[in-house]
Amino acid sequence: MFLVGGGAFAVMSWLVGLNAGSSGEGQSAAVQNLTITAVAVPAATNQLYPGGTGDVVLTISNPNAYPVTITGVNLPTNLTYAGGFTTSALSTAQGGCTTATGFVDWNFSTGTSGSVHTLTTALTVGPSGNANNPLTVTLTNGALMGATAPAA
Repeated sequence: MFLVGGGAFAVMSWLVGLNAGSSGEGQSAAVQNLTITAVAVPAATNQLYPGGTGDVVLTISNPNAYPVTITGVNLPTNLTYAGGFTTSALSTAQGGCTTATGFVDWNFSTGTSGSVHTLTTALTVGPSGNANNPLTVTLTNGALMGATAPAA
């Protein structure tokens, strides 16, 4: 299954006090967006079926030279459905499990205007080139399939 959606942002602020006669200097860097990609390897442990919930496995890549901590994700509306795929490359559509018939959406999406879902545990994605970048994440019970979806 291929589900893409979400976002992350980081905000930093510093309070610095200098004594009389002291000086300070700082430099800022350009902030680049994270990339979130659905993956099929490793496979989700909790498989999705009509009327149930299933895991979502994804990777998060951070192109920045500093780590980024993610505390929540922006989810699409609860009427934005995902289609199913038959291959681990997520390239061959599963017949009968389309965005119009599969009724697969984000389990924690609320309302028709989307929502922000706070993660139970914050995720830290290391800087570019670090061992935990990209970071593979399993969102336990992250997907929900409607009970009337075909068992395709």
